[in-house]
Amino acid sequence: MTPQELKNSILQLAIQGKLVEQRPEEGTAEELFQKIQEEKQRLIAEKKIKKEKPLPEITEDEKPFDIPESWKWVRLGNCGSWGSGATPSRTNSEYYGGTIPWLKTGDLNDGTITEIPEYITELALEKTSVRLNPIGSVLMAMYGATIGKLGILGIEATTNQACCACIPYEGIYNKFLFYFLMASRTAFIKLGEGGAQPNISKEKIVNALISLPPLAEQKRIVAKIEELLPYIDRYEQAWSKLEQFNSRFPEDMKKSLLQYAIQGKLVEQRPEEGTAEELFQKIQAEKQRLIAEKKIKKEKGEYGEFKEDEILFDIPTTWKSVRFGSIMINRDSERIPLSVAERSKLEKNFDYYGASGVIDKVDRYLFDKTLLLIGEDGANLLTRSTPIAFLAQGQYWVNNHAHVLDCVEGTLSLEYMMYFVNAISLAKYVTGTALDLK
Repeated sequence: MTPQELKNSILQLAIQGKLVEQRPEEGTAEELFQKIQEEKQRLIAEKKIKKEKPLPEITEDEKPFDIPESWKWVRLGNCGSWGSGATPSRTNSEYYGGTIPWLKTGDLNDGTITEIPEYITELALEKTSVRLNPIGSVLMAMYGATIGKLGILGIEATTNQACCACIPYEGIYNKFLFYFLMASRTAFIKLGEGGAQPNISKEKIVNALISLPPLAEQKRIVAKIEELLPYIDRYEQAWSKLEQFNSRFPEDMKKSLLQYAIQGKLVEQRPEEGTAEELFQKIQAEKQRLIAEKKIKKEKGEYGEFKEDEILFDIPTTWKSVRFGSIMINRDSERIPLSVAERSKLEKNFDYYGASGVIDKVDRYLFDKTLLLIGEDGANLLTRSTPIAFLAQGQYWVNNHAHVLDCVEGTLSLEYMMYFVNAISLAKYVTGTALDLK
């Protein structure tokens, strides 16, 4: 379960009456609702809010889930005074740069809002349809990239027209309303679908349902949510670390296995399989025979003994540290590069290899057996973002950006040699931007 899924689950339990117990002494939501209606009528009589047309009765089909007997389904329009904001004309400079915060939906943070970067003037408040919302108002973005985003005002503020603000009636705990809207965010966004741009209009908001508990229970629910949120935050930190570990694990594990393999720690050594010294002598004898028969060319220079500081790591007593070139057959002289222009005129029948693998296809081939290719140049020699060694199989062509290596038949596994090269650092063998395989 992701941290967001855990949070959603807790919020869902909260709005279904399953997060805290119900207490008879706290009364019922029906009793609370009647008090709210009385307050609403008083505010209308005092002309503090406008009288609006009655909201429709709630049908059974509208109720999305069961709630405790002491709760009540009501429409959001009966929980507070809802109003969207406005944008004072930008052409009137007297409307901007004042002392009244003017919130845009991008300022919503799914939490308490205490800072708003833009301000309007008293003149804008007087002459335009912006509404000054008091501290504690609950805000929701109705459309645009931030649709469904929420906030609670920690300061008095106006808003633009993309934001709907609710001034809760007495008996509606603003934080409970806030968490209810958060729990219902996906439903609200879905409610806004259907037009060219998703839009949760004020009309849709006030007609939406809320599962309402008694006031004391609202406060206990909020307290329980906020008691659990730090644990969710900690879970999220652990989750993020686990995700990072999981994303790295395959590559890290592969590197670890390769290191164990080339150090003789992945499988046990068996005396009946002989020693690397015996194998080395066999390879040298066979290479001399192939040279005498002119099947391979004699290489220039000789491979010296290893110095102590050249040994990469300890190996089993049956193994032997040798120069790479002393056991391999270098077939670089058989490579032929073809330019892009030349290749563009050819049919695409056979793989054409470069430093990083197959880079094109051509109509002919140079090699007709499995060989080990090692990138000769390029940034990947040091960055190793992709394997530097790979096997080429079938019939194919190789350009002059990949070393071509064979071995004495029946003596070495080219696949093992590929893994070995990919497991070690070649930095000290790189001259400029090219790899010297001696």
